[in-house]
Amino acid sequence: MPPSDIEKLLARLAAGKPVAAVLLLGQEAYLRETCRKKLVEAVIPEANRDWAVVRYSLAETDLPAALQQAQTMPMLSPRQVVLVDGLEELEHLDDSARDEAVKQLEAYLDDPAPFTLLLLEAQALDQRMRLAKLLGDKALVVEAALSDDPEVRAEMVADLARKMAAELGVQLEPEAAVDLVDLVNGELARARTELEKLASYVGERRRITPADVDLLVVSEKKYSVWQLADMLASRERRRALEFLSGVLREGEEPAGIVGALVWMYRKLIHAQELPRNISAWDATRQLGIRKDTAEMALRQARRIPREQLLGGLRALYEADSRLKSGAADRRAILEFLVAALTAAPAPASRA
Repeated sequence: MPPSDIEKLLARLAAGKPVAAVLLLGQEAYLRETCRKKLVEAVIPEANRDWAVVRYSLAETDLPAALQQAQTMPMLSPRQVVLVDGLEELEHLDDSARDEAVKQLEAYLDDPAPFTLLLLEAQALDQRMRLAKLLGDKALVVEAALSDDPEVRAEMVADLARKMAAELGVQLEPEAAVDLVDLVNGELARARTELEKLASYVGERRRITPADVDLLVVSEKKYSVWQLADMLASRERRRALEFLSGVLREGEEPAGIVGALVWMYRKLIHAQELPRNISAWDATRQLGIRKDTAEMALRQARRIPREQLLGGLRALYEADSRLKSGAADRRAILEFLVAALTAAPAPASRA
């Protein structure tokens, strides 16, 4: 999330400049929550928030109810915030219902209530559809998202994790922050959950060390993805597809699986650039990951040809683009991806 986005919006609100509607867009629930909290605090005094902040979820109600509230003068407060989350639910309506909902939203945005900030939230919107285009034209869009660059993302999450720890009244040591980000696959919501457990565990000590993280935080996706590396290296397509089916059944999101694989491939490429006689401890420092993960990276990097890694990385970026475009059959995208990652190398052409 570019800090300037939310800070500029807050400055605009502080200056008394009206804002009719804001769209918080991004997969990270923690970032959306942080932005939402700052916006509510900027618009509604604390004493008024019980009755001047109204929340709707489009998974449970329809859009007209929220728009009607937005047009209703709030009681005992000069302004109100109407929160509407799950906006992507509109994209799943049939054509007629979706067009009608977008038409109603457009009518409101053409003549918004001056006493209401309409705060819309979505994890993702199909930018090809009319809804996303309408909001891009008529609402302020705040990207509640982290960098797509895995290394930059890891640094951002580590910094946010330290801030979350401070909110919980504990200090998260820098090395412990790196370990935590690694173990939770850079997921802020899970980092917050794990920090709550860690804060309770350290108690009066009020300091979270790498040993605490290693003891309490169980790695999931990133260590399972290294199991997949073995299958990809040996081109065992059937086992890789079975593995994929298993993690999908366990509730892993396709975008998260691809993100973890991109992270792994980049670490493998980096590991190939390290000296062959490097120690596990030095590799840990160079790769910015845990010692046991670094050992796995070194082992796998020696098994997989660089051309296979680079080709796999291209296939991963293509799959990520298709998932972000809103493609319906996300499982099929992952299955085609596994087929590409386990494909036999093309035969060398004859001179």
